Amino acid sequence: MSAQPPSYYEHHIFFCLNKRENGEACCADHNAQAAFDRCKAQVKSQGLAGPGKVRVNKAGCLDRCQGGPIAVVYPEAVWYTYVDQSDIDEIVESHLKNGKIVERLLTPPHLGR
Repeated sequence: MSAQPPSYYEHHIFFCLNKRENGEACCADHNAQAAFDRCKAQVKSQGLAGPGKVRVNKAGCLDRCQGGPIAVVYPEAVWYTYVDQSDIDEIVESHLKNGKIVERLLTPPHLGR
């Protein structure tokens, strides 16, 4: 078994920004765009952005709607549910900057669509 090559980014966070027009629950209804913008700005202002560091990306539906709004950090595959800007700040500071998972914001594993 060979070792896995290093990831291009140390942490890669994806924010679901999906908007459903049929009235079903969706992350866009929970200020997901503002959370994405906040995370991207924090990562950039703290000098965390770029190869070997952190990448912040938009995503379509991640199929975890019941836990929304949702963000996932790879390569660890850590799923977060957040409420406000202070939650985003904590994810940036604790996980993306210092590698420590924010336990209180973890999405319950059973929550799907």
